[in-house]
Amino acid sequence: MITLNLAGKRFGPKLLFENVSWLITPQERAGLVGGNGTGKSTLLKVLGGMESLDYGSIQFTKGMTIGYLPQDGLSLRGRSVFAECMSVFDNLKAMEQEMEALTVSMSELDPAGPEYLAVTERFHRLENEFTTRDGYNIESQVGMVLDGLGFHKDDWRRPTEEFSGGWQMRIALGKLLLEKPNLLLLDEPTNHLDIEARDWLEHYLQNYPYAFVMISHDRYFLDVTVKKIVEIWNKGMHFYSGNYEKYLQQKTERREQLEAAYRNQKERIDALEAFINRFRAQATKAKQVQSRIKELEKIERIEIPPEEKTIHFSFPQPKASGRVVAECRGIAKVYGPKTVFSDVSFTIERGDRIALVGHNGAGKSTLIKLLSGAEPLTRGTYTLGHNVDVDYFAQDQYKELDVNATLLDDISSVGGGKTQTELRSLLGCFLFSEDDVFKRIGVLSGGERNRYALAKMLLRPSNFMLLDEPTNHLDMRAKDVLLESLASFTGTVVLVSHDRYFIDKLATKVFEVGGGGLTVYPGNYEEYLWKKSGQDEVLEARMAAQLTAPPAPAAAAPPPAEPKKRVNPMKLKQMEDRCKQLEETIARTETEIAELEARPYLNAEEAMRVSGILDRKRAELEKTMADWEETSAQLEALA
Repeated sequence: MITLNLAGKRFGPKLLFENVSWLITPQERAGLVGGNGTGKSTLLKVLGGMESLDYGSIQFTKGMTIGYLPQDGLSLRGRSVFAECMSVFDNLKAMEQEMEALTVSMSELDPAGPEYLAVTERFHRLENEFTTRDGYNIESQVGMVLDGLGFHKDDWRRPTEEFSGGWQMRIALGKLLLEKPNLLLLDEPTNHLDIEARDWLEHYLQNYPYAFVMISHDRYFLDVTVKKIVEIWNKGMHFYSGNYEKYLQQKTERREQLEAAYRNQKERIDALEAFINRFRAQATKAKQVQSRIKELEKIERIEIPPEEKTIHFSFPQPKASGRVVAECRGIAKVYGPKTVFSDVSFTIERGDRIALVGHNGAGKSTLIKLLSGAEPLTRGTYTLGHNVDVDYFAQDQYKELDVNATLLDDISSVGGGKTQTELRSLLGCFLFSEDDVFKRIGVLSGGERNRYALAKMLLRPSNFMLLDEPTNHLDMRAKDVLLESLASFTGTVVLVSHDRYFIDKLATKVFEVGGGGLTVYPGNYEEYLWKKSGQDEVLEARMAAQLTAPPAPAAAAPPPAEPKKRVNPMKLKQMEDRCKQLEETIARTETEIAELEARPYLNAEEAMRVSGILDRKRAELEKTMADWEETSAQLEALA
């Protein structure tokens, strides 16, 4: 659908990428990754036709439709939420109105006249298109999308301008999903979604009939939605088949292969140069010397790109608290007629890492505010344990910062003996690099200030940290730094986060908030989902049945087992060879597909030809995988 050929783009004097070629096929499912400032969002705008290239070319298939969702900045007004989403179907509504007018005309015209025939033909053409485009179900489509994105039915009739920026972005996302363009371009689509809406979007994209390319810093979301990772790194574009987890594996393998090739080439170059230097002055060796000089000149030198730095930062540990950190007994919180909590009791112990989960509006942020003391209880008691020191990171934490101070000066004031280099490394982790560290806090955006506030908080952690959406506005690198620091933290953490990977790796308990109550689930998020699905109850029921079942009556000794049928070793060897051959074919086909996807194209005809080859290769790969699975199963049965 879209062909990028030797494309390049600058942002002011900075070169973002160059010599980039990419064929985006009708079934593309790609995740765009790379460090902050590498040009991901810019490339997405180029694909959407909102920005032009500085070098190379881009070609679009005639008639294709593209939908683009930016990270933020959209503002809708003048209509209700439902009407705004229904506006996507204005052409279908116009078609329906024309069909109604044609129905009236048919009732008034003479069935034997030529005008009646023309009207009926027009009506049948419109009705066929209207039915094909599911025009009779557009209201239910809108309702399904709004429900999936977390809008209660009471909100559907509210004016869009009453909603915050995050909810406005949800409305814009809903409109795009209803439009169903041939290519969806999504820049951080999960930024403003809670876990339930994120789960719904995962399933929606898994079944999306067309192509999509998206930027996301959510590993789990990428793992379950994309089939290719496109990385912008070192001013180039690198393609990896599979999801994000496979990308990490393949990237490591590619680096190792490149380093091995570099070592081999260096050995050959060193040998050639040694021969040339040794025998350059000997006339009898002139021919051999010249031959090696020519070989040396023809060698295309392998370059090892600079390795991305993995930053590990040693955060100070807090003073120890008592075993019981906090205790709530019969607490309630009421806002006017709305009861958020009623008669809730729980205990938080030292070392707990608790993730608060629940649908949007269930009361997660309210509970964290109650624990921090920022909100008073309506009823009940809340007691902190011995030697407990509370620190609270709010979603609007940036309001607490000194707007006149520079980043480096401000963080140095709480640096605890860290050097300037260490502090600049920490700021770099949180996306403040080079001269950014000398900026005044007042000129930063709200998201940038929150990032900085989080970095500052980690330099002087309390032993009871309450974190409300700490992963917002962080890229994967910064999330890794935060995850590593909290995983080694000896204090107690309660957090709200919509990043499933983050809470799954960190949480030791899950508190589910909802329906005015709270349920405690030991374990991480994956174990919580397992218990919620009822699988643990099934296992417990089976075990209980086995323990309470009466002993089976003594039975006659079973007949001797038949001797295991001897397998023909020749047949076993043939199947093993067949399995190995299929594995080699799979690896070879995957490599061919990756090379074709990364290949530059001179024109649209060449792109379409290669697209056909790619479709055939993918079909071959699918068939070979099925053969390999069947052969492997047979081999296991015989072994």
